[in-house]
Amino acid sequence: MEKKDTRSEVIRIGTELIAHHGYNATGIEMVLKEAGVPKGSFYHYFKSKEEFGLAVMDLFADKYSQRMTALLQDGSQPPLTRLRTLLEGSLERFSRNQCSKGCLIGNLGQEMADQNERFRARLDEIFAGWRQLFAACLREAQQSGALRADCECDVMASFVLSGWEGAILRAKVMKSPQPLQDFIQMLFSQTFS
Repeated sequence: MEKKDTRSEVIRIGTELIAHHGYNATGIEMVLKEAGVPKGSFYHYFKSKEEFGLAVMDLFADKYSQRMTALLQDGSQPPLTRLRTLLEGSLERFSRNQCSKGCLIGNLGQEMADQNERFRARLDEIFAGWRQLFAACLREAQQSGALRADCECDVMASFVLSGWEGAILRAKVMKSPQPLQDFIQMLFSQTFS
């Protein structure tokens, strides 16, 4: 495996392990063993566990942002349909995972925001990017007349993001997709009605 492929594989495996066990409980040895990479190789690819954690975060955020962008900017569907499709797709993936894992960025925010300033700042950037994608979609809905003219789209985007992340947390605790289902139902039947 060449250097870039090995690094990518270590990040991919690290993403899965951190999603299941958390950042602090995921040891470097565990990741390298799963990847089949010699222990001494880690520092060839990463300067520290922190740099590795940031790379894991970036991989997950990039993939999720690409999915969000593709769905929320799909001009073949009305804007609020796009938003609902995104949320229902996340609900489906969460349910397939037996209501575990949740959102890696949300999980890391809960675990690391008070422990590591670099993590906190990067997590904040990721959430801000997601909020901007929501806000752009909501502005389109507003311009099409599907959303009230007096709706503050940036504030509503923050509400959607915070509400969704909170529903994911509750769903993990309850081991039930019900909080996510409730959030989607209330968002579209009450908030956007």
